[in-house]
Amino acid sequence: MFKIPGHHHISMITKDAKINNYFYQKVLGLRRVKKTVNQDDPSMYHLFYGDLTGSAGTELSFFEMPYVGRTHRGTNAITQIGLLVPSFESLEFWKKRFELMNVKHSDITKYAGRDALHFEDSEGLRMVLLNNNGEYVPEYWSAWKDSVIEEEHRILGMGTVELTVRHLEKTARTLRDMFGYIEVSRSDSEAIYQSIEGQSFGEIIIKQQDGEREKPGRGSIHHLAIRVKNEEELRFWEGVVKERGFHSTGIVDRFYFKSLYFRESNGILFEIATDGPGFTADSTVEELGKALDLPPFLEERRAEIEAKLAPID
Repeated sequence: MFKIPGHHHISMITKDAKINNYFYQKVLGLRRVKKTVNQDDPSMYHLFYGDLTGSAGTELSFFEMPYVGRTHRGTNAITQIGLLVPSFESLEFWKKRFELMNVKHSDITKYAGRDALHFEDSEGLRMVLLNNNGEYVPEYWSAWKDSVIEEEHRILGMGTVELTVRHLEKTARTLRDMFGYIEVSRSDSEAIYQSIEGQSFGEIIIKQQDGEREKPGRGSIHHLAIRVKNEEELRFWEGVVKERGFHSTGIVDRFYFKSLYFRESNGILFEIATDGPGFTADSTVEELGKALDLPPFLEERRAEIEAKLAPID
């Protein structure tokens, strides 16, 4: 059986790509590694932020939906994104930065066993900075030297992702029994799973909560993508998903990676995505994220697509 090596990316909804673009580059110091469009609806931007090349496990992705309403928070949803920073001193740095830049945030606290600083972007997307505290950092993550944040405090990549569900054990079975995640803690209302034991870059926390299902809107999380190395592994997991009785999209070619999507028993949308070919498939490392990149099948519609997109820089 193949092993899931961690998170690949996570995708959210934004109402305003220009404001989103400013926050994730100029406030959080991430690199915009790809400015493209939603391949299923090219009238909307699809923006990716991450490290130097948008390595798997560092990617935050946003679909712009200008007419979307607010999020009505609830259960059966992906409810928070953990982002790893190097140290406790980094949390103190970010707390001061958030105060100066009027970013909604908490005091430094504990979350999933780590020092943590909760915050939200301007659309209410919930995130938490987590002290990596000298733990292993994947060797394929590459720092972006032109970040507005000094190296000792930069965001490293994704950490703990939070799922809130009505039935904890249903989602637990998907992670544990289907994907081979390791259970590292468990109570009646909360469980933590890791794709690689002891490592936070593939960690998922499941919280049980009754109530209304979340109604997504701006600042909501659309899906979590988990990582596989190549198409061979993706095809293996396609078979596993089918054997478990879940309906999937089948393998979809997203040009920068191949993937499939399915919903587990609580309705959480998962994507399984390959590492490659990556965002340098149509760009040099130096030019990543600067121009509007389109997959080949949309290139002939470039003029039409560009005419409908408002500038964000």
